[in-house]
Amino acid sequence: MDACSVARTMSSAYFGLKFLSKLLALSPGSMGKFRKLSPPMENKTVASMETETVVRKSPELPNDVLMDIFLLLEIPDLIRAASVSSSWRSAYTSLCRQLELYKRPQTPCLLYTSASAGENVACLYSLAEKRVYSLTLPDPPIGDRYLIGSSHGWLITADDKSELHLINPVTGQQIALPSVVTIGYVEPIFDNGGTLIEYELRLQRYNPDLNPQMVGPKIFTHAPDKLRDHAYIRAFIFPDPPTGSYIVVLIHGPRRQLSFARVGDCKWTFLPPDSNYEQCVYMGGLLYASTRYGRMDVFDLTGPTATRNIIADEIAIHSSEYRGVFYLLQAPWGGLLQVCRKTEVIDAGYEELIVETNKILLHKVDMEAEDLVEINSLHHNVLFLGRNQPICLSAEEYPQLKANCVYFADDEQYNWMYKTNPRDIGVLNLEDDSREEIVSPLWCSWPSPIWITPSLTVMNLSLYK
Repeated sequence: MDACSVARTMSSAYFGLKFLSKLLALSPGSMGKFRKLSPPMENKTVASMETETVVRKSPELPNDVLMDIFLLLEIPDLIRAASVSSSWRSAYTSLCRQLELYKRPQTPCLLYTSASAGENVACLYSLAEKRVYSLTLPDPPIGDRYLIGSSHGWLITADDKSELHLINPVTGQQIALPSVVTIGYVEPIFDNGGTLIEYELRLQRYNPDLNPQMVGPKIFTHAPDKLRDHAYIRAFIFPDPPTGSYIVVLIHGPRRQLSFARVGDCKWTFLPPDSNYEQCVYMGGLLYASTRYGRMDVFDLTGPTATRNIIADEIAIHSSEYRGVFYLLQAPWGGLLQVCRKTEVIDAGYEELIVETNKILLHKVDMEAEDLVEINSLHHNVLFLGRNQPICLSAEEYPQLKANCVYFADDEQYNWMYKTNPRDIGVLNLEDDSREEIVSPLWCSWPSPIWITPSLTVMNLSLYK
C-alpha cells in the first residue's frame, strides 16, 4: 500500500510538474511582485510584458502533491505559480510556513536598478532563466541607496542619511541596523530646528614618535548622503545558530576597522585594536578576518566580550604590482580559499574609470605554514565575486552555470566617484582566461549591481529583543 501511495504521488508530481512548466511558460506576467521585464536595451525603456492567460478546466491536484511539486521550483517560478489559483496559493503559503522543507538550491541572480523601472523597483536578472524580474521594495528608494553587501538572501544597504538597512528583496522585509553614530567616530550635527545637516568624521592619528603634532583626532565634515562614501568599505551578514540570529560585520572607515552587530542590537560593537581589514568569514562561532598585509585574526563573538587571537601573522600575499581585490571564503572541500581578482584600467580620466577583470588567482590558505598553496582550477565548481559575500557552488547542482568559471560584478571601492560608468560585470573562464558578458552593462551603472541568492526567509524580530 505504501509503495502504491509513493508511486501515485510521484506520478501525480510528474504530471503536475509537466502541467506546471507549461502554465508558467505561458504566463510569465502573472507573478504579482515578480513581474517579468523585457530584456534591457540601451536607450530603450524597460517595459513590463504582462501576458493574460486563461486556464480552462485546469486539473486540481491535492495540496500535498502541489507542495511536492513546488519543492522542485526555484523562487521566481514558485512565486509565479502561487498566482495561478487559490489552491496553488494555499500550497505556496503552506510551504512558506514550513521553509525547513524547502531545500531547493537557488541560483544566484544579479540585482540592479533601472531609472525606467522606477526608484522603488529593483531588477533581478535570473541566470537560470535568463530573464529579468522587477521587485517593488519599501522606502527609502532602492535607487538612492548604496548596495554594500549581500548574503543569504539579504542586502545590506546605505540610505541617503548614511544609515544601514537589511532588506530581503523577495519578501520585502526591511530591518534597520544600528545607527552610524553608534560606531564611535561619527558625530551628527543638527541645525536649530533639529534637522540633521552633516556628520563629523573623526580620524584618530597614532604617530607620536614620527610627529608629535599629529597626535589627536582630525575632523572631517560630510553631508548626510556623502558620509557613506567614506564610512563603509564592505559588509557581511552571517547566520548565528547559537543565538538563532544573524550577525552583520562591517569593515568601515576611517582605517578599515571592524565592528559587528546582531539583528536587534541598538549599537555597533567595535572590534579593536587593528585596522586594514579586507575580508571576513564566520565559521563555528568564530570570525576570521584577513588584512591587506597577510595577517589572519580570529575573533570569538560568543561571549559577553569579543576576544581576538592572531592565528597567522604573515601569510604570503601576492605582489601589488597590479590592481586587484582579495576575497576570503570557506572552500567546498574545507578550509579557507583566497581569491585574487586582477583588474586593469582600460580608460581613466577625472570623470571616467573603466576597469575590466582579466585574471583570477586561486590559493588554499595553509594556516600551519602561514602560506598560500596555488591551485589552478575550480574543476566542477563556480565562483561568484563582487560586493556580495563570495560564493562557491558546484556546477553539478546548478546545471545552468558554467563549471570552472567566475561570475563577477563590479567591486571597485571608489566606484561612487564614477556613477555613470559601465560596470565590470561578466564571466571569466579559468581554463583560458576568456571573458564573456552576462548582459549588457549599459543599463545598470548605479547603484553598483550585486549578486544575491533569492530567499524566502523572514526574520522574527521578536526573538532578537
